[in-house]
Amino acid sequence: MAHKKAAGSAKNLRDSKPKYRWVKVFGGQPAVAGNIIIRQKGDKYECGEGTYKGRDFSIHASQDGIVSFRKKNFKKFDGRTYLKTVVEVKQS
Repeated sequence: MAHKKAAGSAKNLRDSKPKYRWVKVFGGQPAVAGNIIIRQKGDKYECGEGTYKGRDFSIHASQDGIVSFRKKNFKKFDGRTYLKTVVEVKQS
């Protein structure tokens, strides 16, 4: 006969909090200066005209305007080229 009540194990109940990354303001939508346009880990998206990059790689609008995305070729140091998406905020 058991001397203690049975207790369930709680070893697998921990989980990390979500980071809520990726695009917050899409192309064609208006952005106010200081708005976060993209939250990202690393440099998946590049800053263009009217944007700046925060300490955690998030891209912010530096001026009021309309958000737009475009593709651009970038060159690595060994000569390889690759496409990256550039985020811009243009005044309307």
